[in-house]
Formats: sequence, structure tokens, C-alpha cells
Amino acid sequence: MFVAQTIQGRCISDADLLFIRDLLTRHPRASRRQLSILLAQQWNWCNPNGQLKDMAARSLLRKLHARGLIALPPGRPYGGRQPRRPAPPQLDLWPPAPIRGPLAALRPLQILSLRPAQAATTRFATYLAHHHYLGYRGPVGHHLAYLVRDCGGRDLACLLFGAAAWKCRPRDQFVGWTDPQRQQRLGWLTNNSRFLILPWVQVPHLASFILGAVLRRLRRDWQDKYAQAVVLVETFVERDRFAATCYRAANWRHVGVTQGRSRQDRDHALRVPIKDVYLYPLVRHFRQSLCA
Repeated sequence: MFVAQTIQGRCISDADLLFIRDLLTRHPRASRRQLSILLAQQWNWCNPNGQLKDMAARSLLRKLHARGLIALPPGRPYGGRQPRRPAPPQLDLWPPAPIRGPLAALRPLQILSLRPAQAATTRFATYLAHHHYLGYRGPVGHHLAYLVRDCGGRDLACLLFGAAAWKCRPRDQFVGWTDPQRQQRLGWLTNNSRFLILPWVQVPHLASFILGAVLRRLRRDWQDKYAQAVVLVETFVERDRFAATCYRAANWRHVGVTQGRSRQDRDHALRVPIKDVYLYPLVRHFRQSLCA
């Protein structure tokens, strides 16, 4: 039986080790870098400035691997990254004038589900890196990325869905599942980790309309890509920064707030921004699916 150990400044329990092994199993094609980012995201492992401690997570994984407790994939050239490429020309990102007017003038919207090596994927990544307050370092694990355009082909918005948080008390209480049920069915959830209306787009009601349109196809797109069902979507909105108006207008359910602590804060001293927790069921009987 595994005995709890302090590694990389964290007390790693038997449950933590089981979670890490499950993470490796669920993402067999991920590089070590991608796994470390995903682990840090799942554990909300950040420094006091809110920056992800993925390097600490990578060191932890390497130490577990060296001790024979997990089996990491072989290291890749560039740490799993592609060689650095020149940034896209700035003129390609900013149109000459803002996009304004009524929503009806932009419809029908085009919702592109992105794949690697597409030109639209490069634009998507550049938009998030330049204009989203969290930045963008590339997707990790199972994910869906959408670029939304208007009827004339102009880019309007970016959305990214990925792995759900490992633990979240308001969400878990709302669902009503036990720890074993959560560990078994967490893959039936996805997290809307990025949503960006491009800063030059100023159209009333556009954000909530886009959320509704994407959510109507999200379950099918996830099933087509990964042959796996998703029944519930979550998102975390930093309450001191945003009002979450578009989520509420799109009928997301506010189920509580985070505690304002990162998971590694064993001394109850490290504070991180408090976030409102919103959920959106994709099926009517989602609890039966998650708690079966």
C-alpha cells in the first residue's frame, strides 16, 4: 500500500497517486509537458500571482516516475512543443473598423470546430494569447475549440472546452455524487475554460447567443471526436473581474463560489481570486447519468 509522501512541497496521498495514474490513462498521447499543465490545472496549483505551477507539476511527475510509482511517456524533442514559429502578422488580427450593429445583421453565424494545422486554429490561438486575460498556452488532453464568424466570414469569438476540475465543492454538491462516482464519471463533464468576444466586436446580446448556439452542438461534437458522452458543462468566472451576464442570460446555473484558496494552501494563508461556479446541463436527467 502506498504511504503518503511529501514531494515537491506537497503531501501526496494514495488518492492523489490514483488520480495521477488515472490522468495518464485518460491522456495516453499527451506529452510530459501537456500532462504537467493538465495536472496543475486540475489541482488549481498556482503561485500567489495566479500563474500555473506547471513546472512544479512536471518535477513532481518526474520524481514519481523515478520512484517507480507511475510510468511517464518518453520525453519528446522541445519538451513536446513544436519549434517556435514566427507570430502571425499583426495586420491579420485587427480589422480596420469595429464590428457594430444589431445581432440580426451578423446571422447566420458560422461555428467552426477547429482541428490542428488549420489556418483558423492559428488565428484562434493568437487571439487568445493576445486578448484573453488568462493568455493561452495551447490545449491539453481532450478539448474542443471553436472559432465563431459572422455571415460575412469575419471572426467574432473564440471558445475552448477542456477537462473539468478534479474537485469543486459547489459543483459536486449540486450534482450529488460521491467521491467514487466523481472519480469514475468526471470525464462526462467539460469545462468552458476560455470564452473571448474579440475586443473590436461590439454587438449587444452576441455573447449569450453564441453560448447557446455552441452548447446545442457541444455534446454531439464531443461524442464525434472522442466517442464519449458529456452531460454537464462548468465554468469559473472571476467575480471581481466579470459579472457573468452572458452566462446568466444563456441560462447557466450559478451554484456557488470557490473558496479563494489554491489546493496546495495547507496553511490557509495563500489567497487566489474567488470565482463564481456556473453549470449548464446538456441533458435533462444528467444526475442519473453522473450518479449511476
